[in-house]
Amino acid sequence: MSTDDESFHPLGQEWEGELENMLDDTEYDTDLGMQMAQDAMRVTKGELSEAEFHEMYHDDVMEEFGEDQRPTQEAFEAAQEEAKGTVSRMLSAFDGDGEESRRDVMKKMGVGAATVGMGAFGSTIDGKPSLAGEGEGHGGSHSQAEQNEDLQWGMTIDLERCDGCLSCMEACASENDLDQGVNWMYVMAFEDELTSGGSPAPDNIVGGTSDHNMLVRPCQHCTDAPCEKVCPTTARHTRDKDGLVLTDYDVCIGCRYCQVACPYGVNYFQWDEPDVAHEDINGHDGAEVDDPEEITHAEYENGTERWVDSRSPRGTMSKCTMCPSMQDGRQGEERVGTTACERACPPDAIQFGNVKDERSDASQHGEHPSKSRAIIEISGDVPDPETIDAQLSEGDDLEAVLGNEELDLNAEVVSIMKAVQIVSEEEGLEPGDEENNTILEGQVTIVESVTALEEYVDLESEAALTELQLGDGEASDANARLREFAGNPSSKFKLLEDIGTHPNITYIGQEPGPEAEQVEGPSEYSDISYERSDGSEVDLVDKRQEILDEGTVGDVGWSL
Repeated sequence: MSTDDESFHPLGQEWEGELENMLDDTEYDTDLGMQMAQDAMRVTKGELSEAEFHEMYHDDVMEEFGEDQRPTQEAFEAAQEEAKGTVSRMLSAFDGDGEESRRDVMKKMGVGAATVGMGAFGSTIDGKPSLAGEGEGHGGSHSQAEQNEDLQWGMTIDLERCDGCLSCMEACASENDLDQGVNWMYVMAFEDELTSGGSPAPDNIVGGTSDHNMLVRPCQHCTDAPCEKVCPTTARHTRDKDGLVLTDYDVCIGCRYCQVACPYGVNYFQWDEPDVAHEDINGHDGAEVDDPEEITHAEYENGTERWVDSRSPRGTMSKCTMCPSMQDGRQGEERVGTTACERACPPDAIQFGNVKDERSDASQHGEHPSKSRAIIEISGDVPDPETIDAQLSEGDDLEAVLGNEELDLNAEVVSIMKAVQIVSEEEGLEPGDEENNTILEGQVTIVESVTALEEYVDLESEAALTELQLGDGEASDANARLREFAGNPSSKFKLLEDIGTHPNITYIGQEPGPEAEQVEGPSEYSDISYERSDGSEVDLVDKRQEILDEGTVGDVGWSL
C-alpha cells in the first residue's frame, strides 16, 4: 500500500498508474476520468464544494457522455438559487442611497457575480454563510440530507477474531454467483513496519484468532462516496432508505470512472458474459426463488425496482452490495439485517446492522467489543432458566452449581455471566424489535439465566465475587473481568478515515500502516471452492489476472 506524495490516490502512484492504463483501454476520456476522480476526492476532503465540482465538469461530461446525471447537480442548482438571492440582497442594500443606480452596481459587480462561481462573496450580505460554504457544499454529499436519518446499514469487523478461513469470501461469491476472481469480499494477511510478523492480538482474545494480521475488505458503503460523484448516469448511487451504495446495471455504461474514484479498490468490471445466466440465479444461500428478479432487483422509496443485486451483466461495474435483497426481505424476514458474509463467519468476526442504532450488533460490537465477544463466546454454554430450576434447590451454593453435571458450568462461565449482568444493568439497553440485534438478545438470555441462578445462590456475596474474580461487583470490576476474558482491542479505526468519505465499516484490531504489504495468509485461496446457482463449482482466486488476460486493477502489490 505504498503511497506517494505526487499521487492523488490514497493507494499510491503505482495504483494510480494502473488505473490510468485501464482507462486508456476504454472508449472514454482517460484524462477526464482521472481529473474528475482527483477532484471528487477533494470534495470529500472539504477542499471543493459539490456545486463547484459539478460546474467544473458539466460541459466536459456532456460532451463525452451526452448527459450529466451526477448527484452534484442538485448542489449546483441550489447554489445558483443562493447566488441569485445574494445578488438581490446586495442590490437591495444600495436602494435609496441616491448615488448609485442598480444598473451601476451590477456593472461594478460584474456578470460573474450572478453565477454560482461567487467565491469572492464568502458570505451573504447579512453575514450568514452562503450555500457554497455550508456543510452540504464542502465535503458533504447532497444526498445525505435525503437519506433516512434512522437507518444506515454497515458493519463492525473484528480483525482480532478473524482467523483467515475465507468463509466470508466463499459465501459472498456463492450468494452472488460471481465469476472466478471477482472478489467483492476480500480477506488478506498483511505485514508492515508496525507489525513485522505475528498477530498483534493479545493472547487471551476469544474466538478464531490467527497468527497473522488480517484485513477484511468489502465495499465501505461511504456516506460521502466519491465513486457516486463521478458517475455520469446515476448508475452508481446511494439508496436513500438505508444508505447502501449500489450500481444500477440497467443504467451503467461501464465507463469505469467509479473505479478510479474509489479510494478502496473494491470495483470490478464484468468483461465477458457472466458464467451464471440470469435465469439461473436463485439466491444460493438456501432461499430459492422462482423469479430471479426477486434476488437481482431491489426496492426503492418511490415504488420502483432497480437491478442492483447479484452478479453484474457484461460491460458493467460491480462491487459488494451488502445484500439488498436480504435487507428488503426477499429472502425471508429472518435474513433482514444480515448478509451472506456475516452468516457464514465461524468466529463471528463480522457484525452487520444499523450503525445508527446503538442496539444493533454492529454498534454493540463496535462500542462494547469485550462484552460482545464474551456474549458470543459463552452463549452456547449457558443453560436456560428452566434447566436451572430443574437442577437446583433452595440452599444450594456456588459449589453445588459448579458440581452439577447437567448444568455443565465452570467458574469462568459463571463469572462472565455475572459480569454481563452487571454491565447490562449499567447500560440499560433492551434489544427491541429491530432486525439482527442478536448480541443484546444474547445478553438478555444470559441475564435471565443469572437471575434464575440467583434464586438459589447468592452470587453477590463477598466469597462468591472473590471466587468469580469480580472484585466488589461494580461495573468497573465487571468490565475489567470481561476484558481479561475476551481481550481489550488494540485499536478501533475506519479505513482512510481522514479523507472524508465517512465509511460505514468500523474495524477492531491492528490498522494497516502506509507501507503494509500483503503476505501469505493462514488459508490458500485455491483450497476454497464455492458453488453457484447453476450447480457449477469453482475455486477462489486471489488475483483476477490469473483468470483474465485483462482484468480489474489489483495486481500492484498490496491493495486495500
